[in-house]
Amino acid sequence: MPDPPPPQIDAEGRYRVHGRLSLPIVGVYIVLILLVLAVAPSSALTHYTWAPYLLVGIMLFLLLRYASTSYLLDAESLRARRLVGTRRIPLGSIYRIDRATLRDLSPVGFTGSWGYRGRMWSPFIGAFDAVYSDVHGMLIYGDGVPIFISPIAPEEFIRELSRRARSHGANPAEGIYVPHGPGQ
Repeated sequence: MPDPPPPQIDAEGRYRVHGRLSLPIVGVYIVLILLVLAVAPSSALTHYTWAPYLLVGIMLFLLLRYASTSYLLDAESLRARRLVGTRRIPLGSIYRIDRATLRDLSPVGFTGSWGYRGRMWSPFIGAFDAVYSDVHGMLIYGDGVPIFISPIAPEEFIRELSRRARSHGANPAEGIYVPHGPGQ
């Protein structure tokens, strides 16, 4: 699956970028949906005729939510968006931008990224929000808990975010997240 169009600044000065999408993830959703539609409605194991369609509806919703992940930098804030769930961070509050992966954060539990807010927990940084579409991205520290995002063109996104945060008096440090275990 080709990446969405590159980040652009619109007529109002807003910088928009989509989340990085994975062809295997989209493919798995589509295969599962087709499999449920092909097998479940005619199966003797299906006692409720509406159940397979409910399952397909849930999978379609999750696929649309995954594909709708996007990020917006406007004059005042960073907004991480997806279908049913948005997080806003004022640009002036951003004090750190780290390149990171979810594997480095070691989130505990599978359900966190599927929840409404995407709240997850790391033994190293505690609670954080995750509005992402790829496990490689960045960790933004500002108002509230940190947020993990995964825009396409991450280096360009970091430059633009840092530039806009500095214009609001913030001086975000940039780095690479390195997990710290107990006693380190």
